[in-house]
Amino acid sequence: MSRLTAEQGLPYGQRQMTYNSRLAQELASWADTQADGAGLHKGLYQAYFVDNRNISDIDVLMDVTEQAGLDPVIARQVLQDRTFAPQIDADWQRARPEGITGVPTFVSGGLCVVGCQSYEMLLRFVNHLRGIEG
Repeated sequence: MSRLTAEQGLPYGQRQMTYNSRLAQELASWADTQADGAGLHKGLYQAYFVDNRNISDIDVLMDVTEQAGLDPVIARQVLQDRTFAPQIDADWQRARPEGITGVPTFVSGGLCVVGCQSYEMLLRFVNHLRGIEG
């Protein structure tokens, strides 16, 4: 765990694999339309970054959905029909020209830092934006 995550109490496990998050993104967009959908975002974070679960696996996504208190039957249908695929496509089209290819991404002053970075890297980014070297 990096110093940043430890200091902020943000859990982060030792991931061994990187999984395609496309279906998780579609599921999260659907969850945003549900009254109690916010919990899915936390569950997806926990599954991927802490528990090293394969968030490209439908059964994993349904487990996270159910744990978040959402209906897995409806969620499975949303993914099967790819209901939110156009929305995610549009999000990606807006993000690519900005250099955003992953999460998290920090953008400011025409610069971006992509992916989970160390405290030191983020501090260098902020200091660069403030005109402070080192």
